[in-house]
Amino acid sequence: MNTFDSQKVQQFSHLEFIARQVVEGFITGLHKSPFHGFSVEFAEHRLYNKGESTRYIDWKLYGRSDKLFVKRFEEETNLRCQIIIDNSSSMYFPVDEKKRKEQQNKITFSAYCAAALMELLKRQRDAIGLSVFAEKLEMHTPAKSSPVHLKMILHELEQLIQYRPVREIKKTFAVESLHQIAEAIHKRSLVIIFSDMMDARLSSDDLFSALQHLRHNKHEVILFHVVDKSKEVDFNFDNRPYRFVDLETGEELKVNPTEVKENYIQAMGQFERNLKLHCSQYRIDFIEADINQGFEQVLMPYLLKRTRMQ
Repeated sequence: MNTFDSQKVQQFSHLEFIARQVVEGFITGLHKSPFHGFSVEFAEHRLYNKGESTRYIDWKLYGRSDKLFVKRFEEETNLRCQIIIDNSSSMYFPVDEKKRKEQQNKITFSAYCAAALMELLKRQRDAIGLSVFAEKLEMHTPAKSSPVHLKMILHELEQLIQYRPVREIKKTFAVESLHQIAEAIHKRSLVIIFSDMMDARLSSDDLFSALQHLRHNKHEVILFHVVDKSKEVDFNFDNRPYRFVDLETGEELKVNPTEVKENYIQAMGQFERNLKLHCSQYRIDFIEADINQGFEQVLMPYLLKRTRMQ
């Protein structure tokens, strides 16, 4: 999969068109992978389960893929998916006022990934909902599959990627929002979260309790930990003084990165290990999503999770 090309994406204004292009490229890539023949016809088919009637097996598709698929009908229950996006100020990193038009940041990456997932879900006739939070739950719509509903969600995603001045500060308070969302999802769903998890209360067990709450009613949960790996994890900066600004508090710190790099990397490593440990305990899929890499790192885990849920 090619690296996310932010400049190429930015020349288009229609998010749905971009999502279709991404999904088409992803599906084409499946032809060259062990998934050949799977999910290419997923809008109309599902894998055959041993022991069920062979009456609806698509033999033509079997001839092309050497896999048994059953024709799928409208009355069959489809997946419900709730996409949750962190819209706090830290998600707008990296920030460069001079390059804001072509810049790729965590919120832009998350919105495009969400749109691509929506395209896959739509082709599978699945129901899709969207929740957005920062200091509070900013919006929540239950999962539906109507064209009008999907257009509305795309509009909301397009709003997220519009330029926002850095001076507008929104802290991350994921705990309350995740509890609200968990209470609002009544039927078994796949819950997909895009967040850098920079919650001010992350040291407590409150956040993990909220994540566990999402596991109620047998929901499946994928947490995409959205990061700029080069800067936020590996701390790759030139050997010169920098002015670092906390996007969620406005606090500033002047420091030479080489003086603090070792301690920073240790602290971030512990932070991520803690996240992974708790997600493992609650049977939540934890995926690090680097904004400088391609969409496959998001689409493939989704595809594997959906396969297991069928």
